[in-house]
Amino acid sequence: MNIVPTVGSFFVKNAIVASLVVVAGLAIANGSAAAEEDRWVHPLCQPIPVDRNGPFVAMPDGGLMTVDAKGLRSSQDEGKTWSEPLPICQGINPDEPASFYLLRAKSGALVLVYLDFTGYKFAWDDAAGEPKPECMLELWAIRSLDGGKTWIDRQRLLDGYNANFFGLIQTAAGKIVVVAEHLVSKPGRWVVCSFMSENDGQTWKQSNLIDLGGHGHHDGATEPMVAELSDGRLLMLIRTNLDRFWEAFSDDGGRYWRTIRPSSIDASTSPGHLVRLSSGRLVLVWNRLNPSGGTAAKGGPGVASEVPASWYRGELSIAFSDDDGKNWTKPMILARAKNGLSYPYVFERRNGELWFFAGFGGPLRLKASEESLLQDAKKN
Repeated sequence: MNIVPTVGSFFVKNAIVASLVVVAGLAIANGSAAAEEDRWVHPLCQPIPVDRNGPFVAMPDGGLMTVDAKGLRSSQDEGKTWSEPLPICQGINPDEPASFYLLRAKSGALVLVYLDFTGYKFAWDDAAGEPKPECMLELWAIRSLDGGKTWIDRQRLLDGYNANFFGLIQTAAGKIVVVAEHLVSKPGRWVVCSFMSENDGQTWKQSNLIDLGGHGHHDGATEPMVAELSDGRLLMLIRTNLDRFWEAFSDDGGRYWRTIRPSSIDASTSPGHLVRLSSGRLVLVWNRLNPSGGTAAKGGPGVASEVPASWYRGELSIAFSDDDGKNWTKPMILARAKNGLSYPYVFERRNGELWFFAGFGGPLRLKASEESLLQDAKKN
């Protein structure tokens, strides 16, 4: 059995990795919907007539902006139809979830951070357990000061091979922060870091690397997400193969991360999306370590991971925190599908109205009220 390689799942054409997925009961479906009888959605959620999975930016006039391979588009009807594109640059891949993010700064500047697929190549030496030298997927940034008509200051943030990331935010102090992951060697594994800009993306500073060890093309610290806390610190949650997210904190706007530790949030080896809402709450959508009422078989060790890991992705769960992530509501299933749902994206369309998307296993495009979900979570 071979799996078509995708950057989002990091999979290569490798029978060992395929067997890992089978053992864990996971079948990743990229862009194909599960049969209706094989899918359940929380009754508080409603489908939305949007033909894409984001990322989105809310504009002052009430419209939406998004980016695809042809450029920047806008919508005045909640994403039902989109304008003709304003060209940006080559290399954007809308078929790969969490490979680019768009932000509208307080100044009105548009900042885009993206993986450049024009030179994409992934190659892994199974025998050595190392990435081959020709691996390439670079992380770039570009910005616009005129609403997307022209784009300037295109610059590479990370060379080599990088993959999916889950956060591009602007802090209350005005700093723009993006979190990223990077593939390193000897031993081959992933590490994460952040980039911070104090001038709306004109220049960037890289943070220290967060290295949790590991060995394998799915091992280490991967697919980070980020949110600002009420005291101005930043919280990064990091995907691992260690049965939970790890967490890191920065007290200088993402310049350095010096508190790094396991979090209390169990998770399979799959990413989540963490967002600070206009209410001040944190919301997290992710794949838990095990299915509700059961235990997921673990796959490995092998070329993907040097430790056995849960690859369970059959359910997307949601939880809220009112105290900056110290405590969370009991996780509640947002949606489940026989063929898996993963790589979530959360967008607060307007205060208290949350949109949810699944990058793999979809299309899954839903909306729900923050308060209704919160009240339901508190009843459990």
